Amino acid sequence: MTDKNMLELEESIPSLTLTPELTEETPAEEVAPAVEPVFLDESAYNEAERKVINDFSQQIDITNATMVLQYGSAAQKKLSDFSESALSNVRTKDLGEVGGLVTDLVGELKGFDIDEDDGGFLGFFKKSANKLTNLKARYDKAETNVDKICTVLENHQVQLLKDIAMLDKMYEKNLSNYKELGMYILAGKKKLQNVREQVLPQMIEKAQQTGDAADSQAANDMAAFCDRFEKKIHDLELTRMISLQMGPQIRLVQNNDTLMAEKIQSTLTNTIPLWKSQMVLALGMEHSVQATKAQREVTEMTNELLKKNAEKLKMATIETAKESERGIVDIETLKNTNKMLIETLDEVVKIQNDGRQKRRDAEQELGRIEGELKQKLLDIRQ
Repeated sequence: MTDKNMLELEESIPSLTLTPELTEETPAEEVAPAVEPVFLDESAYNEAERKVINDFSQQIDITNATMVLQYGSAAQKKLSDFSESALSNVRTKDLGEVGGLVTDLVGELKGFDIDEDDGGFLGFFKKSANKLTNLKARYDKAETNVDKICTVLENHQVQLLKDIAMLDKMYEKNLSNYKELGMYILAGKKKLQNVREQVLPQMIEKAQQTGDAADSQAANDMAAFCDRFEKKIHDLELTRMISLQMGPQIRLVQNNDTLMAEKIQSTLTNTIPLWKSQMVLALGMEHSVQATKAQREVTEMTNELLKKNAEKLKMATIETAKESERGIVDIETLKNTNKMLIETLDEVVKIQNDGRQKRRDAEQELGRIEGELKQKLLDIRQ
């Protein structure tokens, strides 16, 4: 087999690996960059502070149980007092009142409706005046609530500004406390190192040389003292870490207070004046609407009156024209009167003729009666 064939064979053989190379199709999990641990040492302190640490280290007696129990407790108490102060600061900042007032203000603004039914023309001007009065009253009420909001917000802003200044002092105090805890820890570690590297080995060596049980117990007790003191230093390290975390927490609270104070400032200088200006615009706009509506009502009423007057004028003119063209006595009346007169005359003539005939008949009857009477009288004489 030639070298060329061997090379081709080697290239065709799959390669095996326990650490596969990553490709674009198989992205690697993001690995957090390694962080170098930070250890407390005296380089963080100046010369004067290092001298204080050394002098204080020589005063530590780890065999004194009371001293070990209270070691660094002053710094720990400062942190406890500091935490209580910070907690009280958070508890006192309650903006629930502002939220309630803002809710009331929103309700007032929603209720600030300028639309209202006037109910016709007859009471238009009176109702319009009443409407404007009511509108101004509602505006005054809303403005009172806005001013109340301003007062509360200004008080909270002042309190927030005081809190921001106080948090600056608390930050400096926490920083000093953090530094003080570090000095306790360094002094304690220096003392612990001295005891474990010098004092304890000598005591163990002495116990081994003498074989005395008391010396052995003393060495054992010293080792226990070292362990107990080491735990105390560890507690201080935990307290120091809490103090370290408190720094950025203070800045976060301070930043929140600053943002809140800026938001209140924006509300006082922008939002609330805008609300007031909108209310004033609504009031002025209502004046314009009322004036326009009054003019429209007057125009419509004028047109209605003109229409009614024109109708009445038309009817009156027609009736007047009819009456002016009419005679004093209607022809029909004259004809009827004449007819009645003729009929009356005819009736009179007829009655007169009948009367004359009746008188003639009566004369004849009277003559006959008279003749009968005379005949009867003659008959009686015979």
